[in-house]
Amino acid sequence: MTLVRRLRWRCRRGTREMDLILDRFLAAAGDTLDEDEVRGLDRLLDQSDQDLLDWVARRSAPPDPALAALVDRIRSASSAPADG
Repeated sequence: MTLVRRLRWRCRRGTREMDLILDRFLAAAGDTLDEDEVRGLDRLLDQSDQDLLDWVARRSAPPDPALAALVDRIRSASSAPADG
């Protein structure tokens, strides 16, 4: 899927923490994202790194419930044990 490849590129952020979190999420869930989740991730990546980090770290919450659900999936992927 071309859009998922584009999103992978967009997941390369300005902060190392977000790079690692989003890379882990895409490695775990990238191939299973449905069209709504892909669009949601595209919208999520329009946000600032600081907002994303605050949302993932539970310091604040996304104002959009659809983005909040996606942030929950990202949190779950980033807290799962690494394969290896």
